[in-house]
Amino acid sequence: MIKVSESAKKKIAALMSDEGFDNLQDFVRVGVKSGGCSGLSYELKFDKVKAEDDKLFEDNDIKIVVDKRSVLYLAGTVLEFSGGLNGKGFVFNNPNAQRTCGCGESFSL
Repeated sequence: MIKVSESAKKKIAALMSDEGFDNLQDFVRVGVKSGGCSGLSYELKFDKVKAEDDKLFEDNDIKIVVDKRSVLYLAGTVLEFSGGLNGKGFVFNNPNAQRTCGCGESFSL
């Protein structure tokens, strides 16, 4: 469902540890909400609790939970981390996005 690149895995593990989470036990919560310059924007945070209607995925030793509403928007997405000169941050390579904004933080279908 959602793939995690090696660079994203390393950054997630480091950030989770810094914030008191265990990347082998806790989750990365990924979602989609209304907003952003293209209509929809991504959410990413750490969580210890899985809701009943969350979908659980695991890739590259990272557990990811996605709320039921966001699953269709995120199918096939690859989560990467970019630390280049053009900025640092997580990048969502989403094959479902027909249009993205310049910063890559929002998209439309």
